Amino acid sequence: MDIIEAIKTRRSIRAFKTDPVPKAVLEELLQTAARSPSGANFQPWEFVIVTGEVLEKLRQANVEKFNAGEPAQRDQSREVSMNPLPEVYRNRVGVLQARMQALLGYARDDREKRAEWTRHGFRYFGAPAVIFITMDKAFPATSTIDIGLVTQTICLAALNHGLGTCIQGQGVMYAKTVREIAGIPDSKHLVINISIGYPDWSHPANKLVSDREPVEKIATWVGFGG
Repeated sequence: MDIIEAIKTRRSIRAFKTDPVPKAVLEELLQTAARSPSGANFQPWEFVIVTGEVLEKLRQANVEKFNAGEPAQRDQSREVSMNPLPEVYRNRVGVLQARMQALLGYARDDREKRAEWTRHGFRYFGAPAVIFITMDKAFPATSTIDIGLVTQTICLAALNHGLGTCIQGQGVMYAKTVREIAGIPDSKHLVINISIGYPDWSHPANKLVSDREPVEKIATWVGFGG
């Protein structure tokens, strides 16, 4: 797939087929993604790929903790607060949520259906595999830029294999639980996860394509004539 087409057509997939993704495909995908840019060539990223019974244990544990109302267990040392955000950013989130609710057919005040959708996210949207991206805690917070770069590269390269992806902070919300079940040591910062698999295009959630602001609203041109 052409890289420009991939950038323009990539979307978050929130419902997957049950078909497993072959290990060889995931290996090839990660070999490609490992060519992502990296400051000073640190390559701080490490991958833990989970499927099968281990993934099922993660789904169950996440949902149990959510149902019990347990607070997040994120790696707080590198957590960046997003509150309070200016209204323009909060509005973008609100629009996206409203469009998703309309596609799924439930009202904003339907707490049970909203909760069930949240549980779906904690189940990694039914993906047959999940890629957890970690980096050694010795790295400074600025190295998360490299993690962002490799994350996008994975998602773009996945399209070449007919795969869909969803980047999730939700999937590492209960970091301690993820570590215990997936065998991730405390020396690694659990940054993000990517749910990956073959998209279920019949699911209404996969019809959502989020908007982007026009360049004239987000770019400042300095020193250009005319």
